[in-house]
Amino acid sequence: MERSMNFDEILSHIGGFGKFQKSLYVWICLPQILLAFHMLISVFTGAVPPHLCRSTNTTWPLTASSDPPNFNFSLVTGPDGDPGRSCSAPGGIPGTPLAQLNHSTALALSDSHATEGCQGGWEFSKETFHSTVATEWDLVCDHANLNNVGSSIYMFGLVVGAVLFGFLADKYGRRNIILVGLTIQSTCGVGAAFAPNFYVYVFLRFVVGTTISAVIMNAFVLGTEWTGSKHRMLAGIITDYFFGFGYIILAGLAYLIRDWRKLQLAISAPGFLFIFYIWVLPKSARWLMANQRYEEAMDLVRKAALMNGKPLREDIEICQGYKDMVKIERTKHTVIDLVRTPKMRRSSLIMFYLWFVNVLVYYGLSLNISDFGMSIYLTQLIFGLVEIPARTITLFTLNRSRRISQIAFLVVGGLACLLTVFIPDDLSIIRTVLAMVGKFGITASLTIVYIYSAEVFPTVIRQSGIGMGSMCARAGGVLAPIIYLLRGVSKKAPMVLFGLCTLLGAALTLLLPETVHQPLADNIQDVEGSSISEDSEEGNMKPDLYEECPTRNPDIIN
Repeated sequence: MERSMNFDEILSHIGGFGKFQKSLYVWICLPQILLAFHMLISVFTGAVPPHLCRSTNTTWPLTASSDPPNFNFSLVTGPDGDPGRSCSAPGGIPGTPLAQLNHSTALALSDSHATEGCQGGWEFSKETFHSTVATEWDLVCDHANLNNVGSSIYMFGLVVGAVLFGFLADKYGRRNIILVGLTIQSTCGVGAAFAPNFYVYVFLRFVVGTTISAVIMNAFVLGTEWTGSKHRMLAGIITDYFFGFGYIILAGLAYLIRDWRKLQLAISAPGFLFIFYIWVLPKSARWLMANQRYEEAMDLVRKAALMNGKPLREDIEICQGYKDMVKIERTKHTVIDLVRTPKMRRSSLIMFYLWFVNVLVYYGLSLNISDFGMSIYLTQLIFGLVEIPARTITLFTLNRSRRISQIAFLVVGGLACLLTVFIPDDLSIIRTVLAMVGKFGITASLTIVYIYSAEVFPTVIRQSGIGMGSMCARAGGVLAPIIYLLRGVSKKAPMVLFGLCTLLGAALTLLLPETVHQPLADNIQDVEGSSISEDSEEGNMKPDLYEECPTRNPDIIN
């Protein structure tokens, strides 16, 4: 007699995290390194080195091979420097190279001669970078904002990719979209290294951004769909580690390759190596089942069972009623249900804000490490190393309290950001240490919000809740580069804003329910208690949904 089992029960039977799943996670984790490269590369390719405005009345060396001897960039970067000299030039003394002027003479000229625009262009220091996007296309002074706008357009690509490739993945499968995403990502990434102008470069980066969402989302979903419920938290954090490894490796690559085009090529070309994924990356059995391809799904399950050393009996079949159950439950609820009732509305809006602020501050700190005064390469390395303990510590704190863990790390991140405001510029080490603590707190908090969200939202609207939270997170990513335009108002404004927004998130988290060691809510009535009528929660009428699969446990609907 054949026995029908739902997919979670079959996974438990064949091993929820056996050899098959471990090999799958190797294939899922490797692209995370390249994703980190693409997400953070603008720290180096978009850097703005110290620069001086050329004057048409001043003799300048015409060689472009290196900095002229004794070139005095301290005129704009030193303790007594004048940043305004980067965007305007003194009338000068004809025939006198500015490089030969001492500091006091140069400033005296600035006071005694009318300033003029940089008609002769700019001279950039090559001490740290041989070339960047900013130096090649003069993205300074009146055009300085284009750099930040370009980063925001890239981040907006993640929003577009989430919507576009999310829809396509449901239609064509997780595996196919991952393969397509990696191909487009590598092609456009390499193309960006040969971009003829800034606008083509930004467009290609935008396309790369869309593929980041395609790969991240579908790799995560593919992994969780093949992993048993007991191992999903650990498996999810493992992928985050590889993003951290990419963070660290990028610091070394950027240190060795100081030309932006060569660096862009170096991080993009290796993506073509993933062509072998055509043969090793499995499809999602859950997706096949949801699309009524039951025989193909069972073939994959049996292969996984053999690899895990737990072959499946021939008389076991996937319960076909499972698909109908999921479809019926989902059709009864919409995104509106996230805010329809009081308690659900409060929890939803707070979770959306937490997604937004975590990503806003995470990328706000990560993409502007040059502001902290230390070597940009060393700071990048430190920020990457912080990722490892920040994600590891959550494994120990989450089992004690989701809510307190979220609050604690938000407070740590917010206070550290605010304290950097009070540190003088000449104490760059202390500022970097505080920024590192802030990065530690916000990284841990970002790790927690993924898990906390899945437990706050009830089963019938969990996917909708996490999807909306993800959209809010990407909105934070789009705004992160734009926030730094506030430096035109006050140099301290971005860090003040990051700190206050994070502390507000910590305060709002106090209003969320504690979910550790609690059964997951299946429907909205579980969240609201007796405050809503039975008629408004038709999704509670579940018994008939399980008749085709008597072994189904209603507590494990994912």
